[in-house]
Amino acid sequence: MARTSPNPPLPPTTATRWPAPLAFLLLFGLAFIAYLPALRGGFLWDDSAHVTRTDLRSLAGLFRIWLEIGATQQYYPFLHSTFWLEHRLWDDAVLGYHLINLLQHATAAFLFGLLLRRLAVPGAWFAAVLFALHPVGVESVAWISEQKNTLSTVLYLAAALAYLRFADARRPSAYTLASGFFALALLTKTVTASLPAALLVIAWWRHGRLEWRRDIMPLLPWFAAGAGMGLLTAHFEREFIGAQGADFALDFLQRGLLAGRVVWFYLGKLLWPANLRLIYPRWTVDATVWWQWLFPLAACVLFVALAWWTRRSRAPLAAALLFGGTLFPVLGFFNVYPFLYSYVADHFQYLASLALFAFAGAGLTQLLAWLPTAARIGAFVALPATLGLLTFFQAGMYRDSETLYRTTIARNPACWMAHNNLAIVLVESSRAIDALPHYEAALRLRSPYPEAEHNYGLALNRLGRFTEALLRLERAVALKPDYAEAHNELGVALMGLNRTAEGHPEFETALRLRPDFGMAHRNLGLALASSGRVTEGLPHFERAAALLPGDSEVHMQLATAYLVLNRMTDAVASYEAALRLDPNSAVAHLQLSVALRKLDRFAAANEHYQIALSLDPSLARR
Repeated sequence: MARTSPNPPLPPTTATRWPAPLAFLLLFGLAFIAYLPALRGGFLWDDSAHVTRTDLRSLAGLFRIWLEIGATQQYYPFLHSTFWLEHRLWDDAVLGYHLINLLQHATAAFLFGLLLRRLAVPGAWFAAVLFALHPVGVESVAWISEQKNTLSTVLYLAAALAYLRFADARRPSAYTLASGFFALALLTKTVTASLPAALLVIAWWRHGRLEWRRDIMPLLPWFAAGAGMGLLTAHFEREFIGAQGADFALDFLQRGLLAGRVVWFYLGKLLWPANLRLIYPRWTVDATVWWQWLFPLAACVLFVALAWWTRRSRAPLAAALLFGGTLFPVLGFFNVYPFLYSYVADHFQYLASLALFAFAGAGLTQLLAWLPTAARIGAFVALPATLGLLTFFQAGMYRDSETLYRTTIARNPACWMAHNNLAIVLVESSRAIDALPHYEAALRLRSPYPEAEHNYGLALNRLGRFTEALLRLERAVALKPDYAEAHNELGVALMGLNRTAEGHPEFETALRLRPDFGMAHRNLGLALASSGRVTEGLPHFERAAALLPGDSEVHMQLATAYLVLNRMTDAVASYEAALRLDPNSAVAHLQLSVALRKLDRFAAANEHYQIALSLDPSLARR
């Protein structure tokens, strides 16, 4: 009888009687304070691949986001549509993206509380506060790219709430609304495909058994949609992002060992959120190492124990099924690109953690009910305050790329990815000489590593050390012959060594591999122009300007080509485009004055000439 009867709802606590608007304001306010250091943060790592690219910022670009697989880093069209809209609202102002991510996180916590309250779970709002403030969520909230996590969780929870209304009242309108939210969630992040299975677990927890017509049939279309999106995402990860090859070659036994360890890792970080990192060490999975078998064995023992415990309560097993089931896509049975450098990441358990926060909120609420009122209030305040403080300090790690990578290296010195990425940041901030030791460390930790070889060569090119760069870039091309960026940079090194005849083919190879490679078009144009073939180089300058509309130097070089070819009207337009991007370019003002003078526009020419001299008096001697 105990197995099939529903779990009796426990008496609601004061936490479950909070008015909903007050609950939302409290959750947002607490999250805002905890995440203050991240709100001042900049763009990180792959944010540039998520914040809408120049070629996708038009209405036609929005259609490409939906209709062209490969137009965005991952085929999550609803996510990238929101990024598209955000860019139109505040361009590249980072604060706007951070505030939206924080708002979505607070909304997810609020919907989580509403869901638990609807299910009569004790401590609903307490669980929501724990979710809002736990530091394991920092990676998802402070990193703009992970808006896919916060937004998809909002849609996931909205779909769950709407479906529960349907389950209780069987209203078609509620089912339609729930299906719409679920579809948008799938188009934001595929992990939300776990929702129909989660709803079945909830139905079993509520009723003690599943019925075909009541519980299973309505969710069959959702299972089909989730499976389809999952297959598409797996194909995308493999073919477009590169989640294949020797680094992902695990047999089924190894994947089982990995899955057991991953589950305990995430549980451990929720219970004791110490030493959180952007990139954790990548484990070696070895079936001959006896202790690695302890993880899946312990998971099996726990499952059996929880199944036995259903005689008293189904809640522990339901929480475990929800946690493990939501984690299933990232347990190691499917290849995802981040497995290249680590099998675990904090953002992977953002959605899955909800189940354990619900269980913890209910358990702590019932446990603390035995304490005197003052002690109970103190405990309800102390735990969220501690988590909020940990989140505050963890969020500071995400204030800029250099801080993020230096902290990652300090906590994971063998992280070749962080060494490589830190070096890129240093090169971009005109500190190429400081980047070299980090490229050397990356290549010492991982070899072969064509990307680091290329990046090392690029840094040496920036320093004018073309002979050394040549060796690195030749190795990058040998390791990865279809590496367009390496061919382009190899061409730069050859041109720097005055080996023009050898440089041209490298730029052409880069363009054959990537026809829309703006910098390769620009470099080939320069190479042709330096050989006196300005007419042949002009189409490449024009193409570069179209592909890189925000690069003032490219517009300058196009304008100079027009100037040499005596196309003064076009030259003026290109110099003006360059000055819109860089109004303080003395050279652009000077060259524009020359072009204007040739068009007999003497007043405007003199104006720009005077501006050029005010910016750089040494130009008067030219």
